[in-house]
Amino acid sequence: MALLDDAYGRPSLAPRLPPVDELVYTVLSQNTADVNTDRTFAELRRRFPTWSAVRDAPVADVEAAISLGGLAATKAPRIKAILAALSAPGEAGEPDLGALDGLDDEAAAAWLEALPGVGPKTAACVLLFSLGRPVMPVDTHVHRLARRLGLIDQGVTAEQAHRLLTALAGPEPAQIYAAHVDLVRHGRRVCHARRPRCGECVLAGLCPSAGTG
Repeated sequence: MALLDDAYGRPSLAPRLPPVDELVYTVLSQNTADVNTDRTFAELRRRFPTWSAVRDAPVADVEAAISLGGLAATKAPRIKAILAALSAPGEAGEPDLGALDGLDDEAAAAWLEALPGVGPKTAACVLLFSLGRPVMPVDTHVHRLARRLGLIDQGVTAEQAHRLLTALAGPEPAQIYAAHVDLVRHGRRVCHARRPRCGECVLAGLCPSAGTG
């Protein structure tokens, strides 16, 4: 990843959002551009001052608040179900992720993935971006580049790649974060899904797929 650090600058890991915020933000980001995710999250927070207010609101009100981001009819009930699962039964307190405190990384990921609509990528985003745990989130860019670079076999799914790429990136959260951000940047700017710009790629000399796209 040193070549990508040189090309884009070394990303620095810092907590982005509190854990529950990060979880909701990542659900909102699914199949949505970053700029729309930011606006949608901001609008949701503007309309609802607490996560318990979102949990207890009519689903139609939540759907209206997040309509800008797309797929609101799917995401609104999913977010409400997640927040309900993070709340103590029969209590009106705030949803939280305190249950993760005593769990190792693998168990924490499994716990998160048991929540409604939460997959490996969403769980990994919460663990790395908010809690600073050494878990690699694998989005479409990371998955594509990892296969093209030969870091994983072509048949490895994005879900399977989380554990493999986490192990390859090493035990340091800062290194995993840098690798994730670098790969996403490179996927967006150079190594496109169609017509990758191999002639401009700083990894071309190391890439078994260079010139074949």
